[in-house]
Amino acid sequence: MLGADGKHYTDLTGPYRLEHMFHEPFVVFGYMAAITTRIELVTAVIILGQRQTALVAKQAAEVDVLTGGRLRLGIGTGWNYVEYDALGENFHDRGQRSEEQVEVMRALWTQEVIDFDGRWHKVTRAGINPLPVQRPIPIWLGGGRGAAVGNRGERVLRRIGRIADGWFPQFVAPDDQAKGVLDRLWGYAREAGRDPSSIGIEGRGNYSDGLEQCVSLARGWKDLGATHYSVNTMGAGLKTPQDHIDAIRKIKDAVEV
Repeated sequence: MLGADGKHYTDLTGPYRLEHMFHEPFVVFGYMAAITTRIELVTAVIILGQRQTALVAKQAAEVDVLTGGRLRLGIGTGWNYVEYDALGENFHDRGQRSEEQVEVMRALWTQEVIDFDGRWHKVTRAGINPLPVQRPIPIWLGGGRGAAVGNRGERVLRRIGRIADGWFPQFVAPDDQAKGVLDRLWGYAREAGRDPSSIGIEGRGNYSDGLEQCVSLARGWKDLGATHYSVNTMGAGLKTPQDHIDAIRKIKDAVEV
């Protein structure tokens, strides 16, 4: 949402700053809905805790309607407290609050009129119209950087196991450590009474690391049981949208060989 000035906020250690450009996803997806017919549109990820819940539900439903049901909503809690401060939201309760946000959004996507009285939300006899094509829209969670270690990482895994339709893991590679984390995640899903196979997993590679590395990672993620694989083409010196599309197609073709 907002890039912090790294010269001022020297304590921020996340991956982007003021100089990094990002388009607003829902606005871009509205444009892409008009020029595409088959591709899935995925946010990876919207920082949900910074945004008004009912507004996100309405925006996501609109994109889903315009695309005929092609939205997958990836959400996260974020790391940049500067964004939260600027948007008037609490950085410190973002994890717990996001769980209630998910509950509210799913209610709004599946019911014409809802009554909800929670810790952070109160909706009295109201709803959104039109409802999305997908009821509810799939919600995938980010988080778990550093192979989901430590108390906070385990809280993230438990949250995914309880409520997520899928996960964007932040592992460097699909190795034995990654397998151990996924095993824990699937254990938490079983504790919540869910089928672990119902939770999608999307691995990720960086095109800047080279074609061979991206292909190797894709195959490794498939062997671990991942359902999706994405390629980050930023930072690879690509100049045009077509360059980015061609890079992704190269990896797709190589993996399918």
